[in-house]
Amino acid sequence: MNSTERLQEAEQALFQIFSGIGATVKQNLKRVLNAFHHHRVGVHHFAGVTGYGHDDLGRETFDRVFAEIVGAQAAAVRVQFVSGTHAIACALFGNLRPGDEMLAVAGAPYDTLEEVIGLRGHGQGSLIEFGISYRELPLSKDGSVDWQALKSAVTDKTRLVFIQRSCGYSWRPSLSISDIEKIVQIVKHQNSNTICFVDNCYGEFVDECEPPAVGADLIAGSLIKNPGGTIVPTGGYVAGRADLVEAATCRLTAPGIGSGGGATFDLNRLLFQGLFLAPQLVGEAMKGNHLTSYVFYKLGYKVNPMPAAKRRDVIQAIQFGSAEKLVAFCRAIQQNSPVGSYLDPVPAPMLGYESQLVMAGGTFVDGSTSEFSADGPLREPYIAFCQGGTHWTHIAIALEAAIDAVGPAS
Repeated sequence: MNSTERLQEAEQALFQIFSGIGATVKQNLKRVLNAFHHHRVGVHHFAGVTGYGHDDLGRETFDRVFAEIVGAQAAAVRVQFVSGTHAIACALFGNLRPGDEMLAVAGAPYDTLEEVIGLRGHGQGSLIEFGISYRELPLSKDGSVDWQALKSAVTDKTRLVFIQRSCGYSWRPSLSISDIEKIVQIVKHQNSNTICFVDNCYGEFVDECEPPAVGADLIAGSLIKNPGGTIVPTGGYVAGRADLVEAATCRLTAPGIGSGGGATFDLNRLLFQGLFLAPQLVGEAMKGNHLTSYVFYKLGYKVNPMPAAKRRDVIQAIQFGSAEKLVAFCRAIQQNSPVGSYLDPVPAPMLGYESQLVMAGGTFVDGSTSEFSADGPLREPYIAFCQGGTHWTHIAIALEAAIDAVGPAS
């Protein structure tokens, strides 16, 4: 069976799953439209301001729209956040104080947070250097949250519980909304004052609600991932309890300024439009994930999630077992990207990561993974993490080349 035939088989096998994703897209788009209608979004909201960014009607309205969509009291969506990691760091530094404890309950955090916490690097003003202690709850043997250990993990000192929704660069199931709800309930039973904070990157619009709707106190993420709809050029967000959001923005700007500053540079229209497009584009990425999982599972590779498993984020992992196959896969994806198809991905160091990375990302926005991309750290077992996709048909075209490049599992 050639690569084209393999993709045709996968498309037919996944027809019912694709239909179900369409139903989720419809529900999420209704959620977005209702918020736009409620806050009477109009063309006057597209105008931005410069300088300090005071009294930006578009920005203030967008914050309220975003908060309603994610089920939060408040939100701060800012182009001044340079990444999801930056938004998360502001949320952590804004709400933790010397002597507090942060507890990660879903295993090790994403690589870029290691230096924020202080697990790697020194002299940069990490949380640990500011006297904030850190504990980590290991995952159970099957890669899920250790529910039994969680029931006694929170103490009076635990100011914040860190919940990473997506698997990141680990071979574990990403968390579902119901998992997050269960974590919040267990944590609050032990200490009602503990902040339940969710790293929401890659999870927006995958389900029919977001973590604040099931009790999370605070979430953060990137705008060049799911909620930017591939057209927002930069930025990130925090959302949740109003006081916690404001504390996070005081780290982004300064105490006394908080959420009141931050010019939008005429980007408001793109923010609104990207948010409107986001549910549909996340749906396309989810279809692409199923497709990728199906064809490479059939080729004999280990995949996570499995082909028919319900998606919890927009990441699909494939375990290649060799550096050569990981690089070959990424090259095939790059060659079938709309931007930079002539480039040859080579492993290299990247800021914030411990291992060298190989990355295929021919995207219109640098670093965006809302468009189809793939990357992985050069370490065993050599896993490619595929993300995003504006339309599943593009993913299918790229996968035909990737199948030819790596062949069946040996």
